[in-house]
Amino acid sequence: MSAVTTTTTTTAAAPAPPSAPRARRRRRGLAPGRPLPAARLVGPLLLLALWAAASATGQLDPAAIPAPWTVLRTGVRLWTDGTLSTDVLTSLRRAAYGFALGLTAGVLLALASGLSRTGEALIDGTVQLNRAIPTLGLIPLFILWLGIGETFKIAIIAIVVYVPVYLNTHAALSGIDSRFVELAEVQGLTRYRFIRQIVIPGALPGFFVGLRLGVTGSWLGLVVLEQINATSGLGYLMFQAQNYGQTDVILVGLAIYGIFGLVSDSAVRIVERRVLSWRRTLSS
Repeated sequence: MSAVTTTTTTTAAAPAPPSAPRARRRRRGLAPGRPLPAARLVGPLLLLALWAAASATGQLDPAAIPAPWTVLRTGVRLWTDGTLSTDVLTSLRRAAYGFALGLTAGVLLALASGLSRTGEALIDGTVQLNRAIPTLGLIPLFILWLGIGETFKIAIIAIVVYVPVYLNTHAALSGIDSRFVELAEVQGLTRYRFIRQIVIPGALPGFFVGLRLGVTGSWLGLVVLEQINATSGLGYLMFQAQNYGQTDVILVGLAIYGIFGLVSDSAVRIVERRVLSWRRTLSS
């Protein structure tokens, strides 16, 4: 009788082990989970839906904030007239030139400052001083130096871009573990192999953060610069619309700036994900 009782007790107690997998499942649940496809479009689409609903129910004054379909019709009309396409191409050209110059300057200065104490002494303090000065406050000075044409606009955009690229790349270089440097010295790596195998991989995460900030900054600077003695560009189009009270045209320009910023940031994210595929992070 006692043997039967023991067997029954043992059999009844057998289901206990599955608690361990449940604990493991709870631990895995701390992560945010798999990335959702096109998740970053949910917020803008929700905002657009709220805008459309408020316009359809009369909650928004059409003179102050036109409905989305009104803005869309205005954009189609401007594109058909050829006005919008010309302004878009002009803005893209200015942003591209300024971004290329700023990106090149930021990377080169960060490498010179991050890999040499002499370079850091000569460069880092100057860049930190530049960072403390509002870049758009340099516009009057650059107009006196470079004139009122395209050159000063491209130069200002380049400054807006190079500062975050430099700061984040330099911080990533400074944050490389010194044990990797010691290992490279023990392995007898040359300067070139040290930079290629240790410095560049270690600096890439910070570089991409600065790149994303630089891309966004180029569009933010452009919208201001194109309202200063410009004859074309999205900023000029919005400035002219302000003079004539054309709110729908202003919203067309803002929407295009927003689309450019979202697309360019997404492109940088895609490149970052592919280049840094070896990392295992929460976002991946």
